[in-house]
Amino acid sequence: MRSVRTQPDKLKTRRRTRAHFSAFAAALAVLALLGGCAQVPVHGRSGTVPEQPLARLDLPVGSANGRAVALVIAAEFALQNNQVDKAAADYAEAAQISNDPAVAKRALQLALATRDAVGAQKLLDRWQALGADTHDLAAVRAQLAMLRGDRADAEHQYGLLLGSGKTDDWKTFAATLLTARDTALAGRVLEDLATPERLPASESIWVALSQLGEHLGRHAFARKLADAAVQRFDAPDSIRWAASLRVTTGDRAGALALYAKGVAAHPGNADLRLGYAALLAEGEEYAEALKLLQRGPQTDATWTARVAYAARAKDNAALRALYADLQRAPQAQRADNAFLLGQLAELLKHDPQALTWYGKVDPDSPHAFDAQVRSAVLLDKSGRSEQAHALAAQLQQDYSDDPDSLRTAYELDAQMYSQHGQHAEAVATYDRALDAMPGDPALIYDRGIEYANAGNTDAALGDFRKVLAQNPDNVEAMNALGFTLADADRDLPEATRLLRKALTAKPDAAAIMDSWGWLQYRLGHLDQAETYLKRAWVQQQDPDIGVHLGEVLWKLGQHEYAREVFGKVRKLDPRNPALLQAERRLKP
Repeated sequence: MRSVRTQPDKLKTRRRTRAHFSAFAAALAVLALLGGCAQVPVHGRSGTVPEQPLARLDLPVGSANGRAVALVIAAEFALQNNQVDKAAADYAEAAQISNDPAVAKRALQLALATRDAVGAQKLLDRWQALGADTHDLAAVRAQLAMLRGDRADAEHQYGLLLGSGKTDDWKTFAATLLTARDTALAGRVLEDLATPERLPASESIWVALSQLGEHLGRHAFARKLADAAVQRFDAPDSIRWAASLRVTTGDRAGALALYAKGVAAHPGNADLRLGYAALLAEGEEYAEALKLLQRGPQTDATWTARVAYAARAKDNAALRALYADLQRAPQAQRADNAFLLGQLAELLKHDPQALTWYGKVDPDSPHAFDAQVRSAVLLDKSGRSEQAHALAAQLQQDYSDDPDSLRTAYELDAQMYSQHGQHAEAVATYDRALDAMPGDPALIYDRGIEYANAGNTDAALGDFRKVLAQNPDNVEAMNALGFTLADADRDLPEATRLLRKALTAKPDAAAIMDSWGWLQYRLGHLDQAETYLKRAWVQQQDPDIGVHLGEVLWKLGQHEYAREVFGKVRKLDPRNPALLQAERRLKP
């Protein structure tokens, strides 16, 4: 079945879940954090609660101001529960009876966050009456003008704010435009005010505002400002950003030229070399990418990229050289790259060395889980299955609070059993996994695959139907159910409906082309079966696809071709059960 999950010896390592930010998101995250008094929480989102004014309130209980304290406390609790509307209402009432400008300011922020223009104007007046700073008022008035859609007033108020020339005010400007409701208006205001003549001498501001322009759909502005930043600063960040914009517009040659110039001017900058190498690798210019990364200071990122590009190029000589080089690196670099050294050793088929390197991965490393997964795989591969399963069981305990890792640990355990034909043990492992993660569709699907591998067709069909009941558009489950029906020669009309839908959704997926081809074989449409199975085989040299193609070719009388395909399958997987069954049946 071409829906079968990856076997343990091919389990891909999985980085533990971590937030990932593009250059744009990272830059604007900083802007939002530094946005100053005008930055407000986004409506409907939880986040870091700004400083509470409670510490500055010392009011007698029972007075009007005592009522203000109670309202502020209630509002802060509401915010902790993401009840922004209630918090805004409580703060607005507190602001009217408290003489503390901090309460009025907080109430105003929440009114703007909930896009209450009328309420925000009243609170602005209240804050001003309590002595708000003129500079801070300009920032908030600009936000209020944006909320009303008043471009002229917004630009006037922002002009007052930015007249200081301070970097922090530009950060506030960018942060408030990022959260504006009307992105088209925000884009026009940005383009009108963020001109090279007005911007401060800060590369990070130029780059961040160009990124904001790209985010707001002002693509020409973004590129113009990025190019101006390159001319003004000729620094790595602006070069990388300008190059990425060229890639976005399809100007790969322009991006390469920018990178070449940047690397020549800043040969020690690893980020520039990495960006340049990545662009070369996208064009499959792996040799050039490797030469580029080999020069200059080496970091964890450059080592990793070099290994990745050498592996993609299937350049074993480069991999051997990298392995030797990294083993000669300073002790600190070797320790930091123990996981990478393990991967290199595996690629070079030095399994005992790989196991040693994986054992050296720091328990606090983001690669710790993956290193233990690979260790279990190698232990099982070397005949130490008991140790491998014990390690998988330990992972299930250690990562019980991490659903992704826990699922992977159970899959690893089950698939190691499956590799050795121990299907009952594999099914029992998935049963335990589902006790720990009830209703998990990936685990139900996995168990269905294992039932199918064990020949328990009814149980397999039941699990695939459960997955589809949860998500009728799950293409993998459609494929699995359709293939299993076809393989068992049962309910072929349903199999046809399922696989046609799956093929429509993913017409180029080798697994689905294989299933459709096998269905055509069951229906007696040998020519169609041959067409689809050949396409699948060309796209993916998978043993089971090869077995299906070989059998169809044999039935078509193309015996030599069939023997050739069976021979390739034998090299890929000598113990493949489907191959052994086909050879017993056909005697090719």
